[in-house]
Amino acid sequence: MGSTLTLRLPKSLHGRIREQAKADEISINQFLVTAAAEKLSALLTQDYLETEAAKGEREDFQKVLKAVPHKEPEQYDSL
Repeated sequence: MGSTLTLRLPKSLHGRIREQAKADEISINQFLVTAAAEKLSALLTQDYLETEAAKGEREDFQKVLKAVPHKEPEQYDSL
């Protein structure tokens, strides 16, 4: 199935995780697996976006911006 990992958690954190897992009707293990996957996904997304941004060219960006028509924002989208 998978590998085993032993964690030492502060009692207060363990208690909160236990409560949330129970509320979500999942095991503590599943809660922690999901939390780790979400964190890893966020980090990988950041790496991906930084890599893609490094490939960008300022001139291409300026060309695209010039093609966008000037239009006042909707009332609900104004500062």
